[in-house]
Order: sequence, then C-alpha cells, then structure tokens
Amino acid sequence: MPIINGLDRHQLTFSSLEATISTDNDVRFIDAFIDKLDLQQLGVHSLTSSDKKKEGRSSFSDSLFLKLYLYAYLNGIRSSRKLEREAIRNIELQWLLQGLHPNYHSIADFRKINAKALQNLFKLFVSFLKDAGLVGGKVIAVDGTKIRGNNSKKNNYNPKKIQRHLDYIEQKSKTLLEEFEQTDTSENEAISLGDVQEKLARLQQHKIKYEALQDQLAQSQEPQVSTTDPDARALLVRGVVVEVGYNVQAAVDQEHKLVVATHTINRNDKNALYAISKEAKDNIEAKELTVLADKGYHTGKELQACQEAAIDTIVARQELVNSNTKGTQPDYMVQHFVYDETSDAYTCPAGQTLRTTGRLHRKKRDNDVSYQFKKYRTGACQSCAVQHLCTGRYDGRREIERSEYAAYVEKNKENYESNPALYRQRQEINEHIFGTIKRQWNLYYTNLRGLKKVNGEVALIMLVYNMKRVRNILGFDNLMEKLHQWTPKYPGGTIFIQKRHHLLPCKPFNISEEKICA
Repeated sequence: MPIINGLDRHQLTFSSLEATISTDNDVRFIDAFIDKLDLQQLGVHSLTSSDKKKEGRSSFSDSLFLKLYLYAYLNGIRSSRKLEREAIRNIELQWLLQGLHPNYHSIADFRKINAKALQNLFKLFVSFLKDAGLVGGKVIAVDGTKIRGNNSKKNNYNPKKIQRHLDYIEQKSKTLLEEFEQTDTSENEAISLGDVQEKLARLQQHKIKYEALQDQLAQSQEPQVSTTDPDARALLVRGVVVEVGYNVQAAVDQEHKLVVATHTINRNDKNALYAISKEAKDNIEAKELTVLADKGYHTGKELQACQEAAIDTIVARQELVNSNTKGTQPDYMVQHFVYDETSDAYTCPAGQTLRTTGRLHRKKRDNDVSYQFKKYRTGACQSCAVQHLCTGRYDGRREIERSEYAAYVEKNKENYESNPALYRQRQEINEHIFGTIKRQWNLYYTNLRGLKKVNGEVALIMLVYNMKRVRNILGFDNLMEKLHQWTPKYPGGTIFIQKRHHLLPCKPFNISEEKICA
C-alpha cells in the first residue's frame, strides 16, 4: 500500500497564527470576552502593583493572565509550570497570548493575588447568562461536595488525637528510662546514656509541639486544627470516610442547569442554605426565589433566614427515629400533636391539651446550632389509657418542645409536601455538575491553601463549566453574537467569603417549632 508522507521539515512555509485557529475555536470566545471587560472595575490586582516589581523590564498585561487561566481550566490544566510549557508549544495559546509566554512564577502569583477578582469574573458571567435569557430565575437547586485540601490527614488534629500523641510520648519516655535502668544494672552496654538522652530530647520536642497545638485549640475554641492549611477541616464525606479539605457549595438554575452562585466553606451543609441562596438571588437580581435542597440543609435558623429574604424553601426533612418498643410509638410522634397558635397549646392524639408556662429554655447542640424553645405538658398523662404508647419517661409524662423556628419549619414542610414533583427535580438540576467536575475533569482536590484562594479557584472552575455548557446550548456563532451585544454590569459591594462563623441578621424572637426541627 502507498505510504502517506508528511511535510519536509526543512521546507520553508508561510502562515499566520490567525490561519491556524478555526473560526469556532473556544479561544476566540475567551479572547473576545476578556477584551470586553474593564479589569479595573473587575477588581484585578496587577503583578506590577508591588514596589519590588515596578522596576525592571516591562510586564505582561493582566488580561493575558485571565485569558491564560480561562483556557487552562477549560482544558483541565491547573499547574503553573505546565501552563508555562503549554504557552510555548500549544498553538491555541500562541494565538491567544499573541506569542507571549510568561514564566510559571508570574502565572502562579497572579492567581494567588486575584481570588476576589476571579469571583467577580464568575458573577459577571452569570450576569451575561441572565442578559442572554439563559437563566430562568425562578427555581434553584442547592448542593455541596467535598474536595481534598492541600493538608494531609496526619497534619489535622483534634483534642483526642493530640491527647493520644501526648500519652504515647509519656509512655515511650517511661519505657526508655526503664530499659536504660535495666541495662545499667546488668552492665549491658546495648543502650548508652547518649542514645537515651537523644531519644528523650526528640520526644520532648514532639511534646512541646502537641502542647502548643492543644493551647491553640483552647484559645480558638475550634474543634480541630490543620497545620499545613489552617483553613482546611476534616469533613465527613460519606459513611465514616473523612477527608481534610473544603465543602464546595453551588446553586444551579432550573432552566438550563447553569451555576448561578458558588462559594466554598470549611464545614458541613447544616448552616449553609441561606448564604448560598441569598448569593444566587443577588447574582440574578431576583425579587423572589424557590430553593430546593436535601435534608442536610434542614435547619430552622436557615429556613427562617431564607423565608424572610423572599426565598421559598423546599428542603427535605430528616427522618424521625425516636420511636421504640418501650417508648413513643409511631402514631404518637410529635407530628401527630396539633398546635393552636391562638391558645399557644398542643392537642395530643388522645384529645388532651398540653400547655406551657411561657418559660424560655435554650438548647445548644454545637458551636453552630443553638435555639430557644418552650415546653408543653399536661397533667392528664397519669390517668391516660394510652400512656404506655405515648411516652417511656420514668414519670409517665409526655413533654413537647417547640422552638423559635417552628413557623418556618412548618411552612417548609407544607411546601415540601405540596410540591413532590418539583422536589424530585433537585438531583437532575445540580448533582451532575459535581460529577462532571470531579470525575471527568479530575477536579476533586485543590493545591491552593487558604479559604480565600480556594474560593477564587472554585469560582474559576464553575465559570468554565458555564462556558462549556452555554456553548452547547447556543452554539458558537449565537454565543459570540450575544457577547457582542452585551454590556457588562460590574458587581458592587464585597465578595462573599465565609469562614467558620455563620452570621445572620438579628431577628426578633418568635416562639415556634419542635425541637427535632431546629
């Protein structure tokens, strides 16, 4: 068979970079999108802003680094050293960067100092999607996924782990001294005094380290500490599997499954609903919104904050499991007690009325959840014929606790039960996004340290996800046309960065709800 021969490597050819890039290549959209922006209003910090770098040769433009990073994450490249090599050998990057190739140090530094600008860039692209008519703005689905941080499990400590190390050091020191004494008595030179002193000195250094960590935990009142990345936390992934890292939150619009809000936290989903829902509402400038979420987000305080911000909640309620053969039976669970708001009293399944003295009690589950509640009782329990089915208390009395968030939990329950078809769409709307990012793009970890930097990287990941999806929806030519017609509206105010403490506006106290729903 004849062989297909290639070009002669010594043959001189003439062509331009423009001729090598197809008219529908993604780099053309990246180039047009960044060129349309005012980087100063976007909040981009230039590498030349420091006095140290103001002298010397001319610097690369900030738009070059933004284009480089959009291309990089769009093609699954996150290493600054790999990006330096790609800028030299990749024909698409040669076109996009006009033949320039910055060094890896500058590439890495730009991402480090522009976490806030990258979040602004994501918000601005959401604004573009809204103006392009791709955001329904009525229903969003919220979910989170855990990503590994740049901190190993062995460098994450809690009080129990620290105490285990201290106990081991104490026991090891004691054993060394006993072995030395036995050796000294038997005149056996297998263990010298110098060896024992060296080992004891090392153990003492380790002891000082763990005692310092112990003091740090006591002062910060945090349940754990990470020594490599101070913001990373040990988070439960599934079952008993724990990873040290972050929890990526995303709000996805129902219309075209586009991400309209995202940020990263270092705790579980329990207190995350309001922040991500409010961010989504602000990003798409919606007057009212409906949010779908799984039972991990069901917290009375969060439901209250959402509903008071014109965000209807449809959040699955956690299953009640406090019935047993010797205690409360299913027909006498708290949801079968009817509350009357006018009289502030409950009616039990047997027809008796449970009243309250009005005294407020406070319950604190952990550092993130605490609430006030009232207790409701009746003296009729002692002579009730179904007492053995209703309660297993030693005194034979039934007690109902109603927290301050009950009205909001009951409203959410009503929404959930009246919209089963809508709630079933939750998984279809948002869960595939995390599957794409983590399985197909291999973005299940971060090399950056610190919550602020990780937030910037996650915003960049969600931005390129939206870019890929919107191209599939509109097609390249239609996408470019909408971009040319678009006028950027730059986000104002501060960028959301949420750390350990979750702050909500102070609300007037309103007694309501059962304890199991708070």
